[in-house]
Amino acid sequence: AKDFVHSAFTVILNEETRNSRSLYVEMNQTVITIYPRLKTSKMYNFSFTEENCQVLDQSLENSTMNSRQGTNKIEVSDQKGISVSCDFQYDFCTVTLAGWHHGISAGLFGTNDNEAGNEWMVPNGSFTDNVLEFTQSWQVNKCSLVPKKEKPCPMTAKQNICKVFFEEPHSLLR
Repeated sequence: AKDFVHSAFTVILNEETRNSRSLYVEMNQTVITIYPRLKTSKMYNFSFTEENCQVLDQSLENSTMNSRQGTNKIEVSDQKGISVSCDFQYDFCTVTLAGWHHGISAGLFGTNDNEAGNEWMVPNGSFTDNVLEFTQSWQVNKCSLVPKKEKPCPMTAKQNICKVFFEEPHSLLR
C-alpha cells in the first residue's frame, strides 16, 4: 500500500522463507522493518545513505517518526497521520491513516476512499473482481510468482473467521 500523491508512506508485506514475514514501513525518509514472529524490528533513516547505498549508522533523534516498543507490541507513527501497530503476541499488525490520506492511497488495502465499488483497483487504474489478479498486480517482487495448481480444500477455522470478518454483509470490515 502506498500514498501515490505525496509519497508520505509505503507499506510492504514480505513473505520470506520458512513461513516468516516482515513488514516494511517507510515514512519521512525513515524505514522500519518489523518482524512480528521474531518480536523485533530494525529502523534506519535512508536520508543518511552513502553513494554506494550503504546505510550510515546515524541516530534517529532528528527523525519525525515516533516509535514505541513494549514487550509484545510496537507502534510507529508520524506527524502526517500515519501509524502502524504490531502485536507480536497475535502476529497482527494494523495501519491507520488520518483523513487527509483518504482517496490518495492504493494497494491491497484498497483505495481508502469509502467507496466500495473501486476497492479492487489494479496499478494501471483498471478494476478487477478476480482475487488472484488483484493480489498479484500489487506484488512488488515478481520473481517469486510461481503458478500453483490450486486444489479445493475444506475451509479451515481461520478461513471461516476471515469470511465472517470480511465477507458477511453485516460485518463492519467488509
